[in-house]
Amino acid sequence: MFLLAVVIFVLTYAIIISEKIHRTVVALAGAALLILLGVLNQEAALEGVDFNTLGLLIGMMIIVAIAKESGMFQYVAIWAAKVAKGKPIPIFILLGAITAVFSAFLDNVTTVLLMVPVTFVITHNLKLNPKMFLIGTILLSNVGGAATLIGDPPNILIGSAAGLSFNDFLFNLGPVVVIVSAVTLVLLYFKYRKHLVTTPEAQAQILKFNPKEAITDKPLLIKSLIVLGVVLVGFFTHSMTHLEGATIALAGAALLLLLTMNEPENPLREVEWTTIFFFIGLFILVRGMEEVGAIHILAEKMLELTKGDLTVTTLTVLWASGVFSAIVDNIPFVATMIPLIHNMGEISGIALGPLWWALALGADIGGNATIVGASANVVVSGLAAKEGHKIGFGEYMKAALPLTFVGLLICTGYVYIRYLA
Repeated sequence: MFLLAVVIFVLTYAIIISEKIHRTVVALAGAALLILLGVLNQEAALEGVDFNTLGLLIGMMIIVAIAKESGMFQYVAIWAAKVAKGKPIPIFILLGAITAVFSAFLDNVTTVLLMVPVTFVITHNLKLNPKMFLIGTILLSNVGGAATLIGDPPNILIGSAAGLSFNDFLFNLGPVVVIVSAVTLVLLYFKYRKHLVTTPEAQAQILKFNPKEAITDKPLLIKSLIVLGVVLVGFFTHSMTHLEGATIALAGAALLLLLTMNEPENPLREVEWTTIFFFIGLFILVRGMEEVGAIHILAEKMLELTKGDLTVTTLTVLWASGVFSAIVDNIPFVATMIPLIHNMGEISGIALGPLWWALALGADIGGNATIVGASANVVVSGLAAKEGHKIGFGEYMKAALPLTFVGLLICTGYVYIRYLA
C-alpha cells in the first residue's frame, strides 16, 4: 500500500504540474484511485478533508460575488486614477497598493478578478501596454495576500491546520508584508518608469471618469460594507468568541443573502467550485500519504538533514517553500507540507511557530516567481490572453524572479530577527 500511495501521489502531482489536464480533474481522479484501490476507506478520506478551509473559502466567495455587483471595487480603482490626475506613475503605484490591501482582506484571486478589467480600461485610455500593470497586479496580490488568514489559499490551509487566527497572521506577517510590498513597488517603478509615459490628451480622458458612476446599486453597497465589516470584526475577535473562520464567513454570506433577498443561484454560481473540489482532492491525496506513513518518513529525513536545529529547519522550510512554490502551484505544496511539519514537531519537539510563518511566507512570496506559481498568476495570465496581451512564461519570469528573490531575502531577515535570533 505504501508504494501504491506514493506512486499515485507523485503521478498526480506530475500531471498537475504538466497542466495537460485540468488540475481539479487530476486531483479528484487521484483521490478516487486511493479509495478504489483500498489505500483509504471513504471514512478516512473524508476525515482528511478540512471543512473549515472549504467553508471559509465558500463564505468569502459568496460575499464578494454579491458585493461586487454594487460597483464598489470599480469605484476604488477609478477614484485612484482620478486622484493620480491621470498620471501613469502615480496610477501604477496606487493600483499596486490597492491590490495589496484588497488581497489581504478579500483574497488575492478575487482581487485580481476585480482589478484586471478596470486595469484594461485605464491602460487603454492612457494608451499604455497593460502588461506592466498586470505583472504588478500579480506580484502585489500574492505579497498582500500573505498578510492575513484569508488573503491567500495557502494561509487558509495553514491557519486551519495549525489553529492560527486572523490576528495571528496579521500581527506576525503584516509587518513584513508592508515592507515587501513597498520594496516591490519601488523596484517595479525603476523597472517600468521609462515606459509609464502618456500624452496630455490621454490624461484628460482619464480625468473625465466619474467614480460615482461606477456605483450601480447604492443600497447594495451599504449592505455589503456592513456585512464585510461584521465579518472582519468576527475574524479580529476570534480569540474571544472562539468561532472558526468558516462559521464567520458562512454566517456573513447567509446574512448578506438575507439582507439582499437574493436568489442564491447567482452568488453560488460565482463560487469557484473547481477550486473547492481541487482542495477536496488534495486533502484526500495528502491523507493517503499520511495513512501509509510516507509523510512521517519525509519528516524524519528532513530533521536528519537539518539536525533538528530550529534556525536551520526554519530557513530551510522558507527557501524550500519559495523554490517549490515557483515550480508547483503553492496550494498543493502547502497541503503536503502541513502534515510534514506536524510530524517534525511530534518527532523532535521543535517549536512549530516559526515553521508555520516560514511556510506561509515562502509559499506566498515564492509563488510570484513563475506564471504557474499561484492561482492568482494563472487567473491574470488567462484574462490577459483573452484580451490579446498574452504574458509569456519567460517574459513574466524575467520580471518576477529578481523581485521574488529580493522578497524572500527580506522575509529571511525578518523571520531570523523576529523568531530565531
